[in-house]
Amino acid sequence: MPYPMQGLPRQVSIYEVGPRDGLQNESAVVPVEVKAEFIERLADAGHKIIEATSFVHPTWVPQLADADELLARLRRKSGVRYPVLVPNERGLGRALDRGVDEIAIFASATETFAAKNLNRGLESQFDMFEPVVARALESGVRVRAYVSMCFGDPWEGPTPVSQVVQVGERLLGLGCYQLSLGDTIGVGTPGHVTALIEAFRSPERLAVHFHDTYGQALGNTLAALQAGVTTIDASTGGIGGCPYAESATGNLATEDLVWMLRGLGIETGLDLGKLVSTSVWLAELLGRPSPSRVVQALSKG
Repeated sequence: MPYPMQGLPRQVSIYEVGPRDGLQNESAVVPVEVKAEFIERLADAGHKIIEATSFVHPTWVPQLADADELLARLRRKSGVRYPVLVPNERGLGRALDRGVDEIAIFASATETFAAKNLNRGLESQFDMFEPVVARALESGVRVRAYVSMCFGDPWEGPTPVSQVVQVGERLLGLGCYQLSLGDTIGVGTPGHVTALIEAFRSPERLAVHFHDTYGQALGNTLAALQAGVTTIDASTGGIGGCPYAESATGNLATEDLVWMLRGLGIETGLDLGKLVSTSVWLAELLGRPSPSRVVQALSKG
């Protein structure tokens, strides 16, 4: 039985990142046919947005080197969006050749992470993004932007709210339809989440992407909902993780999120039973149990 809370939305969009952000961290190569089935299972469970893969160079992310083959064999479901991540103009070109109609780019809120992850500075990263976004929009392709290290950076410590806002507003100003605020190392807490979202003028254009390193992902999600955000990134089974934080338990699990939202009376359009069975199926293929607490609880016996 749901127990609604005042000030929360009636419906939430879940932006599923498991096939991309989840699988890219696997040490063993996942066969392309497994990836395709994973995505098709997610669509069957009710997902309307599934980030399918990434056109990052295979040297950087060898796990997603089969992006072209995956999109070629994927059986798309009507009404479902299948965005892909692109790092630069070359990646965008590959995506356009595959007929992709929605992409995501990834930026950094800190100088050090921009240098380590993008080989750019905090300011010079925009020299890379501007032509990508412009060409995508000219081609009729929607663009979403991720910002990493929004709450803290393992080299620089806490990230100033004003710095995140400055980076985020520049990305929105380029024409990105949505900005996903990433707690890359999972150090955020609800008060910090509230302060960051309130510092932006348009919470309806924001999404949040939490990692559960310190067990704060659900609490942070609730704070984001209370602050007006209605798009939450999540990964089925909680797969994925952060290589920059020891003991990181990965992305917010879609099942854990759906369980909380269902208890609050918030509609997601997702079939929890199908999500759990998908996570159990995938965990068996990956050779380890799902980190999702809800999957563990509902799959016992």
